[in-house]
Amino acid sequence: MYNLIMNILIIDSILIVIAVMMQPQKQQDALNALSGGAGDLFSTQKKRGFEAFMEKVTAILAIIFFVCALALAFLSSK
Repeated sequence: MYNLIMNILIIDSILIVIAVMMQPQKQQDALNALSGGAGDLFSTQKKRGFEAFMEKVTAILAIIFFVCALALAFLSSK
């Protein structure tokens, strides 16, 4: 059981890295960086399409990661 959860954790870790690298980058110009992001205050838009999908995938992979980490901690304490 321990080895199975460890393998799931390793695979999940690799998938998290891939999912984070695939997320679209938010372009920030120098003016936005100097103003502290005040330009983004009124331009909030709902995420759609690929960006929303990747956000959900990353959240699910993170939940799986923490569940596996807690399960491994529990199993190793016995």
